[in-house]
Amino acid sequence: MTETNRIEYKRELTSELDVEKEVVAFLNYKEGGYIYIGIDKDGSIVGVNNVDDCMLRLKDRIKHNISPSAMGLFDIAEEHKEGRSIIKVTVASGIEKPYFKTKYGMTPRGAYMRVGTSAEPMPQEQIDRLFAMRTRNSIGRIVSNRQDLSFEQLRIYYDERGKRLNDNFKRTLELLTDDGKYNYVAYLLADENGNSIKVAKYSSLDRCDLLENNEYGYCSLIKATKSVLSKLDIENKVAATITPMERIETPLWNKVALREAVINAIVHNDYSFEVPPKFEIFPDRLEITSVGRLPESLTKEEFFNGISIPRNKELMRIYRDVELVESLGSGIPRILRAYGEGCFKFTDNFIRITLPISVQDGTQSAPSEQVSVQASIQVGEKVKILIHSINNRELSVDEILEVYKLLYKQVYKSKWYFKKHTIHPAMLDGYVEMTYPDSPNHPKQKYRLTTKGLQLLDSLNHNK
Repeated sequence: MTETNRIEYKRELTSELDVEKEVVAFLNYKEGGYIYIGIDKDGSIVGVNNVDDCMLRLKDRIKHNISPSAMGLFDIAEEHKEGRSIIKVTVASGIEKPYFKTKYGMTPRGAYMRVGTSAEPMPQEQIDRLFAMRTRNSIGRIVSNRQDLSFEQLRIYYDERGKRLNDNFKRTLELLTDDGKYNYVAYLLADENGNSIKVAKYSSLDRCDLLENNEYGYCSLIKATKSVLSKLDIENKVAATITPMERIETPLWNKVALREAVINAIVHNDYSFEVPPKFEIFPDRLEITSVGRLPESLTKEEFFNGISIPRNKELMRIYRDVELVESLGSGIPRILRAYGEGCFKFTDNFIRITLPISVQDGTQSAPSEQVSVQASIQVGEKVKILIHSINNRELSVDEILEVYKLLYKQVYKSKWYFKKHTIHPAMLDGYVEMTYPDSPNHPKQKYRLTTKGLQLLDSLNHNK
């Protein structure tokens, strides 16, 4: 093997080795990368003698010497080649670029980028540009609307894995803002919160005939995740086919892919919208919808090639700690292995995974076609009213509420409540979209109907 734009070899970890520079360069690189300790520049294997000590020192240096925090964005693992132990450091591309060595700050001495097979100082103008683009909707930066939070459930999950949370865990796990207040990560992981994940089950191929509507939440997101996994595990019934030679048992959905799809949707959901992911079971498929588009610097091709840019690095780090996530970038390839790229659908506001139900011979059925517009007419009254109110226009929340007041004599005192319970569900179902999808809180934000929404509007008008 030779070094590439995504692979760096280091013979050994010494105090003189600037491993932070290499990590920073990969954090700033759109595809991330790998650093191998115990391999010479020519690709020859030399090995690492004290693996545990080396891994501990690596983690400590990356944790304390790089800003913004890289926790949740790297993995350190032992591998064996030619009978010798080496260390593989997997570094994901971060969303809070530019990353830099804390000692030198956001300067060319501190910020590096990947150029070919080497890490080079980042020009100051590029540093300034990346800083200006840095996400403002990171849940680590959003102050929790509640500060009376407790974390007994979180302690239990860490204790189960033989890991104790010390007195400084709120800071260590990045549950605090820079000014010491609980952030939205803390809110999601607290024993009590207002977050609830819905698992709905329908008897029809559309959303008309609801059989079950289960809610899992108002507790630690980890507990809610485990509840969703348990519910879907129960629903994942096994069909048996008897042949002259054997009994073949096939679950409705591939178990590995199902688990990865659930955790992926929860961990990478954009909680700045205050809308959790949803899970919907139909007679022919399972649909998993999470809020948020692909990260700005990540293409679909890169996504399908296993390039990882964790949206919520704080959640990623904690989910790995409690062993709900195995390693960076492992989830999507496992889903693709079972269902292929066709199971993913991307919009400006959402990502949907459709897992078709397997037939009894163990093969998979094709994903169902989009629900016909005619069938979709039977959507809830709230959606119908919203569709008619927006019509062919682009309207702000205030403008939509004014239409409600004039046409329907409905008055909403809380814009937040209206957005959460009326606009966001319509967006989640693909009927409405934002004019500024990358900036949900944009001062000029307005809402318009999607192609699906316009089709529904046309159908509703024809059926008056």
